[in-house]
Amino acid sequence: MSRRSKMKWIGSCLAMVAALWLASASAAGLSIQSSAFKNGQPIPKRFSCSGDNQSPPLTFAGVPRNAKSLALIVDDPDAPSGLFTHWVLYNMAPDLVVLAPGASDQPLPGPAVTAKNSTHHANYHGMCPPPGDGIHHYHFKLFVLDTRLPSDLANRAALVKAMKGHVIAHAQIVGTFKRP
Repeated sequence: MSRRSKMKWIGSCLAMVAALWLASASAAGLSIQSSAFKNGQPIPKRFSCSGDNQSPPLTFAGVPRNAKSLALIVDDPDAPSGLFTHWVLYNMAPDLVVLAPGASDQPLPGPAVTAKNSTHHANYHGMCPPPGDGIHHYHFKLFVLDTRLPSDLANRAALVKAMKGHVIAHAQIVGTFKRP
């Protein structure tokens, strides 16, 4: 390898390391929180099928400046039939910082789109584990993307596929719920 080729290769490596460092540094502060529950703690009944079945309040912070959109997936890996998706929301504006309680029942903010959940409806479906099934864990996963996605994604699987290679950062909060 010639000296010039080596220098180009070293320059490319340094650029890649710098890009990775910047991406990790900008993602380090990303967070998703809820005023209704703390990470690892129970989600109040009003956000379940036993209550008002409304989406809980969520706040987002530390979104990297190069973000083009946000996506949110809420799912329950403890469901008896396997992973159950409660809410799929994407193309949210990157400057969105709050989803109020019951946001799923209101007009979506800006260019946001809701895809179908596991009940085949494009809305929030509150926690509803079978009675006596023990504690279920609900993952509220926030994804920061470097692009806006097509507005016709059908469900969680389509969103996950479309996000591939576009996730700049992600964060999650996990709440628990059980029905007696």
